[in-house]
Amino acid sequence: MVALGLRTCIYKVDDLAAAKKWYADAFDAQPYFDEPFYVGFDVGGYELGLLPDSRNKARSDTVLTYWGVEDIEADFARLLELGATLHEKPTNVGGEIVTASVMDPWGNVIGLIYNPEFGK
Repeated sequence: MVALGLRTCIYKVDDLAAAKKWYADAFDAQPYFDEPFYVGFDVGGYELGLLPDSRNKARSDTVLTYWGVEDIEADFARLLELGATLHEKPTNVGGEIVTASVMDPWGNVIGLIYNPEFGK
């Protein structure tokens, strides 16, 4: 296999309409694909997808996807104000790199990373 890089991050939600609004507010983006079976956002050239899942099972945080941000403290606080809950507070992980994560209202983990080594 030759991996071409990450393409899509999907979050499973039990209320697609509420999640669509929450993610539109959280990422300041509107869906480009909006169907009852899937909602897709273009976030910085990457796919953020919402998939309906009514099983109400516990979400796992064994895999984290980090979304690049320029002001991690402000973006972290904004997500908490929108109703996310603390998963990991902003932490310097070496050099100027800072990571943080929150849980959305459906129990999915959203990671944030400030890394000046990556371009926009």
